[in-house]
Amino acid sequence: MKKVAFIFTIIAGSAIAAFAQGAAADQSAIKGTPAYAEVLLRKTELQADLEAYAPDYTEANPKMIELRAELASIDKSLDRILATKTAQIGRLTDALGRMMVKKAALEADLVRLSRTYSKEHPDVKRAQRRVDLFESSITDILKQ
Repeated sequence: MKKVAFIFTIIAGSAIAAFAQGAAADQSAIKGTPAYAEVLLRKTELQADLEAYAPDYTEANPKMIELRAELASIDKSLDRILATKTAQIGRLTDALGRMMVKKAALEADLVRLSRTYSKEHPDVKRAQRRVDLFESSITDILKQ
């Protein structure tokens, strides 16, 4: 009985290792896509801006809040890209990456407007609609 359990453990361990190796291959394939590169480029730019502004601005400064909001949106986009199935890697185009970067910028703008105006203000509604349009297009591309 112990031999059977031992053999089962070895087989299960091999299956898990093979799955992990496949997942690592999937991650490297995804990280080689134009969409990933585009979004990662913007993340790097935002991080560099945050480091450059940090000595001169507090975290409560509107510029820092806006940069952090955009960075949070970019991080969500990277998570979405990394969650893509291997069969759908072809959808991770440069255009999709640019759409994700634009959506992140629009979300940062929405955060800025929301700090000044109520949700019912026409500018906030317009900004929310633009974010929703980009989100709809991104979802459409990823869910086909």
